Amino acid sequence: MTTEDQQAPDAEHPDRRATAPGSAAVHGVARGTAPAPLSILDLATVGVGRTPADALAATTELARSAESWGYHRFWVAEHHGMPGVASSTPAVLLAHLGNHTSTLRLGSGGVMLPNHAPLAIAEQFGLLEALNPGRIDLGLGRAPGTDQATARALRRGLAEGADDFPNQLAELTHFLDGDFPPGHPYARLTAVPRSEGRPPIWLLGSSGFSAQLAGRLGLPFAFAHHFSGNNTVPALDLYRSSFRPSEVLAEPYALIGVSAVAADDKAQARWLARSAGLGMLKLRRGNPGPIPTPEEAEAYPYSPAEADFLDDWLSNVVLGAPGEVADGLEALRKRTGADELMVTSHIHGHEARHRSYGLIAQAYGLTGGAAA
Repeated sequence: MTTEDQQAPDAEHPDRRATAPGSAAVHGVARGTAPAPLSILDLATVGVGRTPADALAATTELARSAESWGYHRFWVAEHHGMPGVASSTPAVLLAHLGNHTSTLRLGSGGVMLPNHAPLAIAEQFGLLEALNPGRIDLGLGRAPGTDQATARALRRGLAEGADDFPNQLAELTHFLDGDFPPGHPYARLTAVPRSEGRPPIWLLGSSGFSAQLAGRLGLPFAFAHHFSGNNTVPALDLYRSSFRPSEVLAEPYALIGVSAVAADDKAQARWLARSAGLGMLKLRRGNPGPIPTPEEAEAYPYSPAEADFLDDWLSNVVLGAPGEVADGLEALRKRTGADELMVTSHIHGHEARHRSYGLIAQAYGLTGGAAA
C-alpha cells in the first residue's frame, strides 16, 4: 500500500470503509473537497491525423497530470482491431505508466480474461505489482474487446471463452494467491514473480452476469455506464443483493464508468463529444477507424437512423461547462449509489481531452484541480 492509501481520512471525509483485510486496497480516496473518489479510464485515443505513438505519449502526459490533479485511479482498457484505440495490451502500457507516476493507482479496465491463459495474466500483474507495490488494480472483463474473427485468433488453443469465465477467474485467483488445493494439476506451479501483496481483482461488466458473480464472490464491481446506461441501476442493485462478505470486502463497493466532456460551455462540449459519437457509429457499422475530428463529425451526412443513434449516444454523456459536468456527475452518483466515478473522454485531440479532465478535476473539487 502507498502511504496515501493508509492515511486516515480528513475530517471532511469520514472513513466509511468496510474493514475486511483487503478493503483498503479497493476503496478510493476522495481528495480535496470532492464528494467521492474520482478516477479516469483512458483508451490511448488515436485521432484522425495522429499516430499511435502520439496517442501513447498523450496518455503518459495525462497520467502524470491526473496524479497531480488528485484523481485516484488511472485505468486502461484492452481492445483489439480498433485503429482509434492504442491500448491493446494493458500490462505493457501500465508498466510504462508506472515509470512515469508515483502515487496514482494504475489498473486494467479491463483485461479480457477469455483472451488469455490465466497463468499469463497472473505473471503479468504479479510483475506489475512488484514494480509498483500497492498501486495496481486487476480489472477483468468477459467480452472479447473486439470482433469475433479477432477473438478467435486471440483465443486459439484456449478454453471456451466467455462461457468459461468463472472457471478462468478461479484459476487466475489461485495462481495469484498460490493456493491451489492438494492434488490439483497446477498445485506445483507458481506464478512468478509473486509478492506478499497482490493486485485486487475487480470484475467489469455491462449486464447482470458479472454483477451477480462479483457480488457472490465478494469482489469490487465496475459497471460500464458509459455504454449501457439503462442497465446501470439494475446491475448495481443485483450486485448489492448478491453480495457476500469476503476477505476482500465486508460490504459492496462499486464504481461506474461515465463518459464526460467539459469545455467552456455546453455547445463546445457537445461539439467535441460528437467526434466520439461518430467514432462509435462507425464502429457499430463495422467500419472502425481513428476518432474523427469535430469538424468531420459536424459535416457528416447522417441518415435519420444515424442521427437518432448519435443523439441517443450523446444523451448518456455528461457534458457542458465545468460546473454543469460536476453537478451532472454528482447527480448520477447519488442516483446510482456508486461509491466511485471513473470518467472517460474518448474525443479527438489530446489538448481538448487533457483540458476536459483538468476542468472536471477542478470543478469536482479534487486537490490541485487547476486546468491546463
